[in-house]
Amino acid sequence: MQLLYNESGDTMRKRTETRKVMVRDLQIGNQNKVVLQTMALNKTEHIDKVIQEINTYATHGADLVRLAILDEADANALKTIKAQTNVLLVADIHFDYRLALIAIENGVDKVRINPGNIGKIGYIKKVVEACKEKQIPIRIGVNAGSIEKDLLTIHGKSKEAMIESAKRHVKILEDLDFYDIILSLKASEPQLAIDAYRLAAETFEYPLHIGITEAGPVKQGTMKSIAGLAPLIEQGIGDTIRISLSGSRIEELNAAKALLAAFDLYQAPKLISCPTCGRLSYDMMPLLKQVEDYLNKEHINLTVAVMGCAVNGPGEARDADIGIAGGKKEGLIFVKGEIVRKVKQENLFEVFIEEIEKIRAD
Repeated sequence: MQLLYNESGDTMRKRTETRKVMVRDLQIGNQNKVVLQTMALNKTEHIDKVIQEINTYATHGADLVRLAILDEADANALKTIKAQTNVLLVADIHFDYRLALIAIENGVDKVRINPGNIGKIGYIKKVVEACKEKQIPIRIGVNAGSIEKDLLTIHGKSKEAMIESAKRHVKILEDLDFYDIILSLKASEPQLAIDAYRLAAETFEYPLHIGITEAGPVKQGTMKSIAGLAPLIEQGIGDTIRISLSGSRIEELNAAKALLAAFDLYQAPKLISCPTCGRLSYDMMPLLKQVEDYLNKEHINLTVAVMGCAVNGPGEARDADIGIAGGKKEGLIFVKGEIVRKVKQENLFEVFIEEIEKIRAD
C-alpha cells in the first residue's frame, strides 16, 4: 500500500509539489496554477436551466462546474447536460453509491464523495472500480461542520480533527489502490480553514481544493474568503479554488479571478480606480461600473485605470496600460501615462473601449 501522507507532518508542500491529478485533459496539482470552480444553482434534473447556467459560467472562466446529485433524476440528467456543454462536470454525491455509479456511466468528469459515508466497503469498491475504468478522480470533502463525533470528542472542532477525518477517507481509497484524489478541508471560519489547509499541506501529497464554506452573502462572503484564502495562495497552497457565496455564481468567479490575478496566478484585466474626493468633477461611478462589466467579460491581460481627476490620473496610474482621468464633465484618456485624447463625458465609455480595442489589436 502506497500511503501518500506524511505522519511526521514536517514538510509543507506547495502546489508545484503536489501529486498531479487529471480531470480529462485538465491538470490539477503539480503546477503553479489554481483551477477555477463553481457550482450550479438549479436542481440538476432541470436540464435546460442547468445547461444555460453552465455555459454562462464557462464564458466567465469556470474550468469545472459542480452539480448536486440528489436522486436518480439528477444522475440521469448528466448525460444530456454533458452532451450540450463543454466545461468539465463534477457530481456532488452524499451517502448513495448508486448515484455515483449512474453519474459515472453518464459521463461525469469528477466525483465528490466521502467514502467513509457510503457504508459497506463493497459499495465503495464498486465506485472506485468505476472511477478507475473511466479514469475519473474523486474529491474527498471534509467540512468543519460535519466532522465525525468521535473525532470531535477527542480533538474538538479543530484542524487536527479535520486532518484525522481526511486520513480516514483517504485510507479507504488507498487501501483499494486508488490515488487520483483531491482533498478539501473547508470551514466557515477563515482562521480554522487556514490552519487546516496548512496542516494538510504538511500531511498529504494530494492536490488541495481550497475554499471558505458558507462564507455568506456576496460582500461579506467575498471578504471572508479573501481573508482565508489569500494567506494560503501566497504560501503556494491550493490547486483549485471555489469562492462560495450566497448569490450569483458570476460574483464567485469574478472574486476568484481577482484574487488569483492579484498573485499573478490568473491572466485577467486589472482595474485601478481612485476612491474619489471633492476634486471629482465628472460622473465617474457609472463609468467605472461600465468599464468593470466590460472587463469581466473580456479575457485581456491589461491594467486599466479609471481615475477621478488629473491629480490622480496619468501620474499615480502611470503604470496602467490605459486609463481615464476626469475633468469637468469630460475626461482625458491616457496610454502608458501619456495623454492621447480629451473626450466629453457622454462619449467617454465608447471612446475608451475603442482605445482598448486598438491596444488589443496591436
